[in-house]
Amino acid sequence: MPWGAVSIMDQRREFVRLALQGDTNVRELCRRFEISAETGYKWLRRWKGGDHDLSDRSRRPHTSPSRSSDDIEARVLEVRDGHPAWGPRKIRRVLQNKGFEAPALSTIGAILLRHDRIAAEKSLANRPLCRFEKEAPNQLWQMDFKGSVALVDETRCHPLTVIDDHSRYVPCLKACANQQGEGVKAHLETTFRRYGLPDAFYVDNGSPWGDSTGEHWTWLEVWLLKLGIEVIFARAYHPQGRGKNERFHRTMDDEIFALHRFHTLAQVQRAFDKWREVYNFERPHDGLSLEVPASRYHPSARPMPDRLPKVEYDSGEIVRTVPSTKDYISFRGQHFKVPQAFRGERVAIRALNIDGEFGVYFASYQIATIDLSRPSLR
Repeated sequence: MPWGAVSIMDQRREFVRLALQGDTNVRELCRRFEISAETGYKWLRRWKGGDHDLSDRSRRPHTSPSRSSDDIEARVLEVRDGHPAWGPRKIRRVLQNKGFEAPALSTIGAILLRHDRIAAEKSLANRPLCRFEKEAPNQLWQMDFKGSVALVDETRCHPLTVIDDHSRYVPCLKACANQQGEGVKAHLETTFRRYGLPDAFYVDNGSPWGDSTGEHWTWLEVWLLKLGIEVIFARAYHPQGRGKNERFHRTMDDEIFALHRFHTLAQVQRAFDKWREVYNFERPHDGLSLEVPASRYHPSARPMPDRLPKVEYDSGEIVRTVPSTKDYISFRGQHFKVPQAFRGERVAIRALNIDGEFGVYFASYQIATIDLSRPSLR
């Protein structure tokens, strides 16, 4: 992705923050951000020297944090006004992260109440939930479309969201005109080149990653499998399995759509780009003990390949190529159906534990079953 695709300053800051993570290969990160190593190290030196704006001509004043009580109250209100959906816990952590004196949660709550920034009934603390998560970044990304949002002219925006399960880092947040697979694939290609490949995706059963017939197999899933990315589907009618996505979408409503009305998808995307930086690097997360997602994230060590890998099989296996215009393969003089998504692909036929039954496999994934005791396709 070239620098001009989103805000130059946003990209510089994201590059530096990711480069400062302990396990990051800086030169590889420079390649993914399409900048030279010399440029990357220049931004790192400027950041470490205190220039966190990284503009071409820095105008940021260098002042020491004030310690007066009036200034503390002003700081609380400044954070709240900048992020109207944030409560006392997030505000306190932001003040601490910036090196300011942070009053007690009850004091921050009283300040917000006194200045009409929060209603009395809203001041009750939300109890944190017990959550399950992967052990490391990039083991699992959750992907979903948020419910569509109407723009001023009544056209619809379909936000595509991708969240790292371990860190809650958001590598992809796009304002889409529809939910078609081609658009998703293009956004994922850009994301993979920047952040590398995850081990797996967790998705719902809907289009474009799921098949309405219940087979699940789609051309988009096959593309992901070729990249070595497993696709895990949520249980039908169990939205709690996608809790991180659902909570993230509510946060988007509170911090973006409840505060602004948008005329175009380009306006939405600019808001997404700005908010994604805040969410990843500044906004304390309740599910992370009020740490920010970037504190637990680093890009994947698996880069996006320049060419799509081919699926290879052992020399002794029974291999068939699915016709490009038909959904079947031939085996022992008969025809057997396979999912349409595998047209043109090479598959292997492997014996199962029951006599007369064989599995049809794409790489290590069983996609169909052959039962020789039942009539084949005519």
